[in-house]
Amino acid sequence: MKKLHVKKGDTVYVNAGNDKGKTGKVLTVFPAKDRVIVEGVNVISRHTKPNAKHPQGGILKREAGIHISNVQLIDPASNKPTRVGYRFEGGKKIRYAKKSGEEIK
Repeated sequence: MKKLHVKKGDTVYVNAGNDKGKTGKVLTVFPAKDRVIVEGVNVISRHTKPNAKHPQGGILKREAGIHISNVQLIDPASNKPTRVGYRFEGGKKIRYAKKSGEEIK
C-alpha cells in the first residue's frame, strides 16, 4: 500500500480544481486510487430511487473524491498550506510541516 501525505482527520487546502481555495477535513482516504474525500469540497448531486434508507428518494448532495495531488496539509502553526516531511525521533517516524518544522499530530 502507498504512503500518502494526508490522513483521515487532517485539515487540508484545495490548491487546484473547481473548489480551489477551500479548506476542509479529510473524511476518507483511498490509497489505491490516490484520492481523498474532503468535507464540503467537490459536492455532487446524486439522483436516487426510493429505498429503505431514503424512502422519498430524490436528489442527494454528497462529496466526491478529489485527487491527492490537489490537496495540501494545513500547517498547525500558521494555518497556511505546507508540504509534509518525515523524520525519525526516538525510533518513531513522525510527520512535520516543512514550513514551520512543527510536528503534525
